Amino acid sequence: MFASIERVPGDAILGLIELFNQDNNPNKIDLGVGVYRNSQGHTPILQSVREAEALLLTRETTKAYIGSHGAPDFAQHMLPMILGEQSPVLAQQRASLTQSPGGTGALRIAHDFISRCLGTDRRVWVSNPTWPNHHAIIKAAGLTSAQYRYVDEHNQLDFSGMLEDLQQAQAGDVVLLHACCHNPTGFDLSQAQWQQLLELIRERQLLPLLDFAYQGFGDGLEEDAYAVRLFAEQLPEVLITASCSKNFGLYRERVGAFVAIAADATQMETIRSQIAVVARANYSNPPAHGSAIVATILGSQELSTLWHDEVSQMRQRISHLRHSVVDALKPHGLDQQFTCFTEQRGMFSYSGLTPEQVTHLQKEFGIYMVSTGRMNMAGLTEHNLTYFSQALAAVCR
Repeated sequence: MFASIERVPGDAILGLIELFNQDNNPNKIDLGVGVYRNSQGHTPILQSVREAEALLLTRETTKAYIGSHGAPDFAQHMLPMILGEQSPVLAQQRASLTQSPGGTGALRIAHDFISRCLGTDRRVWVSNPTWPNHHAIIKAAGLTSAQYRYVDEHNQLDFSGMLEDLQQAQAGDVVLLHACCHNPTGFDLSQAQWQQLLELIRERQLLPLLDFAYQGFGDGLEEDAYAVRLFAEQLPEVLITASCSKNFGLYRERVGAFVAIAADATQMETIRSQIAVVARANYSNPPAHGSAIVATILGSQELSTLWHDEVSQMRQRISHLRHSVVDALKPHGLDQQFTCFTEQRGMFSYSGLTPEQVTHLQKEFGIYMVSTGRMNMAGLTEHNLTYFSQALAAVCR
């Protein structure tokens, strides 16, 4: 039976891990895989997480299931973090949160919910480019994707192209938006542009799905939530997916959230019942440990303060690296060509490098990034910055 099954290519980004591990170059640099790294090149366990886990060892009393929607205290703390402590949406009981296995799991729940409850005849509009797994998730849910322009040929945000393409969307179509720290480009909309986009979505009667995977890595935990809170408060129906992988460093614990906003509390109860069915058919119950860590941190004034400081340190380190790269490229006359690094936000940057240049960096210098030129800025350190800038200058000559 299995003999007829065809082999398929592995994930391009995850495949870089194996290639990087096999490389004997002592100066090799991994800029491909999307995880935060500190100045020593390691993905650390946050101190706030360590202390929360120590508390859980003494407090946890059971390993029973936590239910299809997840742990109630996780939702109790995550909803205000996403929507705001004083959110009118929360006061009106228009929001529901379902815990998921990571942000990817939240996206799968969102698209399965759309497919099950709204039908498969609507398109899901995604940015060009976007996180590649968006397309796989949309397809797996039985939905069809369409693309809107996001970056132009000069490696700049193409907001006018984005609006022009979304004018072609039909009423009821879904628009998948990166709430902040766009992956893979790092280019984000301004507040004025978000306002303009909101009006287009309202006029075209589209359903926004905001992928909020990097809260705190752009301008701050509150500042990065601008678009999410704007849309939730101004529109009757909004879908949001969130991840705790980056800002809590809980990559392997798989902690995420799917938030649905409905027109009123009664409609929300109906929607919530459907989401439970979707989750039940997928993984039944989410894992408890990671969400317990998050709830413990956010439920403690001391740990929450410590965590806020740690998120700020990660954000500031990435911002400093962006400017340091451009400064390191000045002696090579490339600072103007790569000024985009300081215009982008979050971990990722769309460098503008060609696939041929990316291959050159990999084969000649042991520097690994995605073939599109997307690079994880957190993979750079003060120790490899000079080597990276020299290599980049070599391939750009």
